[in-house]
Amino acid sequence: MTYTVAVRELCEFTAKQGDLDLRFTPAPTALEGIAGHATVATRRGAGYRAEVALAGQYKTLRVRGRADGVDAAQQRLDEVKTFKGRLDRQPASHRALHWAQARIYGWLLCQQEGWGHVDLALVYFDIGTQKETVFTERHSAADLQQHFGVQCERFLAWAEAQVAHRAARDAALSALAFPFGTFRAGQRPLAEAVYKAAASGRCLLAQAPTGIGKTMGTLFPLLKAMPGQQIDKVFFLAAKTSGRQMALDALHRLARSPSADAPAPPLRVLELVARDKACEHPDKACHGESCPLAQGFYDRLPAARAAAVATTTDEVIAAPAPLLLQARVREVALAHQVCPYYLSQELARWADVVVGDYNYYFDLGGLLHGLAQANQWRAALLVDEAHNLVERGRKMYTAELRPDSLALARQSAAAARHPAVKKALDKVRRCWVALDKEQSAAGAAYAVYQAFPEKLLAALQQCGSTLSDHFADHPAEPDAALQAFYFDALHLVRMAELLDTHSLVDVTQATRPTQTTRFAPHMDGKAAAPGSSTLCIRNVVPARFLQPRLQAAHTSTLFSATLQPARYYGDLLGLPDQHVWVDVESPFDSTQLQVQVARHISTRYPDRHASLAPIADLMARQFTERPGNYLAFFSSYEYLQQVADVFERNHPGLPHWRQSRRMLEAEQRQFLGRFTDTSEGIAFAVLGGAFAEGIDLPGRRLIGAFLATLGLPQVNPVNEQIRQRMQALFGDGYDYTYLFPGLQKVVQAAGRVIRTPSDEGVVHLMDDRFGRAEVRTLLPTWWKLG
Repeated sequence: MTYTVAVRELCEFTAKQGDLDLRFTPAPTALEGIAGHATVATRRGAGYRAEVALAGQYKTLRVRGRADGVDAAQQRLDEVKTFKGRLDRQPASHRALHWAQARIYGWLLCQQEGWGHVDLALVYFDIGTQKETVFTERHSAADLQQHFGVQCERFLAWAEAQVAHRAARDAALSALAFPFGTFRAGQRPLAEAVYKAAASGRCLLAQAPTGIGKTMGTLFPLLKAMPGQQIDKVFFLAAKTSGRQMALDALHRLARSPSADAPAPPLRVLELVARDKACEHPDKACHGESCPLAQGFYDRLPAARAAAVATTTDEVIAAPAPLLLQARVREVALAHQVCPYYLSQELARWADVVVGDYNYYFDLGGLLHGLAQANQWRAALLVDEAHNLVERGRKMYTAELRPDSLALARQSAAAARHPAVKKALDKVRRCWVALDKEQSAAGAAYAVYQAFPEKLLAALQQCGSTLSDHFADHPAEPDAALQAFYFDALHLVRMAELLDTHSLVDVTQATRPTQTTRFAPHMDGKAAAPGSSTLCIRNVVPARFLQPRLQAAHTSTLFSATLQPARYYGDLLGLPDQHVWVDVESPFDSTQLQVQVARHISTRYPDRHASLAPIADLMARQFTERPGNYLAFFSSYEYLQQVADVFERNHPGLPHWRQSRRMLEAEQRQFLGRFTDTSEGIAFAVLGGAFAEGIDLPGRRLIGAFLATLGLPQVNPVNEQIRQRMQALFGDGYDYTYLFPGLQKVVQAAGRVIRTPSDEGVVHLMDDRFGRAEVRTLLPTWWKLG
């Protein structure tokens, strides 16, 4: 069996040596890289060909890729690299890797064209100056063939091991049986829809009720589809830690062989975690002169990589592969003295299933998407709790710059010691102050701009270049405040370059506090000093960025219990036109859940005070009639505290506890720990918070919920601008901005009550608006409102 490898992947495996070094320069964006390559191509002669497909064979190894440019008349091949900053600061290891790639392409070209020699040109294109720096080498075909053979031979044993692993994996997955014998009600239709979407290479939007086992119901059919569809990787993407853990638990269950006739699949499962959770030396920079785990990283990587996947380069262990969880990766990394975070990124190349946060695929610099594109993987996506992707997508493609970030950067030691840094930061400050003065003169505390202000954008671009040079020149001077501002500014500049109708440019001026209470400063409504505003490029429709990522996958399934209405998610997530929608019928019966609408209560802001006692009395009456554990959800911490105080005063004998602001993970576990099969009480929580979704309290642990809100976002200048943009784009501004997001949170929270076919409970919707027809249509069809 032949193993196919991209030229870049081959060289990164065989030719990377020395330290892990992230100092050189910020990489150009994908669009900048494409534009840079196009510029180089237009400067060449008429017979110049760009993006030339090349391929060659070495024993059982097939090597393929695209040469950036070929000039047949001159027998020359260009390997083009775009960059920012100063080329003389490029580490020697980077240059060596680039030459290795050029020489591989050189042999493939000589072989294809029958040339006896070729001129190789390493072309470095400066994004900022648009200038080229060119290094050339002339090589005979024989020399290049020898180089090609050496690199392939280094990779061949590993490739053969991967071929054997892939064959064993696919054989085991073909025979894989559902681990629980029978499907739960509703689970089979979901699994069938996922399998069919994979078989047809389509995108699936699946709404399936809470409690049917969606994680196993999506993972199992996609794993079964891998052999037939020749899927290389499955990426399970989750919004929260709880979602990742459920996926890992399901994969662990699938990895346990149910019988001798169906051996456990040798499935390599990798868990990706955030850098701050994996970094062993957060006080050090990512290069060999600073961090001991970066020093010699690529020299020690081969042994660490082999140990992690439980195989050596000349043997394959045909046994269940270990789950590469965070703890396992850390153990291997430290045993080989390499960085755990970057080892996990390297292991993503060799894993079959990767479990991680949304950002690993959907972020502009998403690791998994970048690897999939570079290696032409046939990837399949599972997007857990996909209703969260709207807000998470908006955050990924929103850039914000706060005045305190600039202030701390200007106060940094680097600004004090290095005049160029101080000058660049001061220029940003002057442009920022000038913008605030203009806005104040117009009498606007909040303003939306058609484009990002040009002078400030130019100052930020120049500042980014200066800071890039500074960090490269002074690698031993880590400065957290300066780096934080630098990354914020880079992201804002990048989003300014991508600005379109999907985003708003807004500036919010701070208001001046006149006195401070223990709750909050009192604002007098007057603008603070110029330069104190918050600059924001606010994404409101992430579809523009998400759609190409979804289209790049062979198949994708986005699933959740709350994806209603489907057109809202289709529009905002950019689902392909030919995507499939499935609404899995609930296995639960309306008799399991009493849904009561308290039409005598209004939770509108002007009616809040009048609602406190009726809400407390209704909750107390329900608890007295049927003691047990309940969750009560409110729109804000302030509202929660007001109702809880009245409840405690008017019904002092009834047990209750409250969610507090910014609870730590241990405090959250303690909060949930009070829900037991024998406990009783009412827990007060905030809708949309940590306890409104992603928690599982079956049976007597939770028998009811109170919803004292429709979950509607606050009416404020920002949301009103979003409403106007939604109206212009989709003709349904109010619903897209307020109603649909609010009701999604309500249904998620209420879904905590019924988790299994044997559960019974009650939900109280405490607002008269729940009786309206336009609201009722957004609630689950199996609910019967009383």
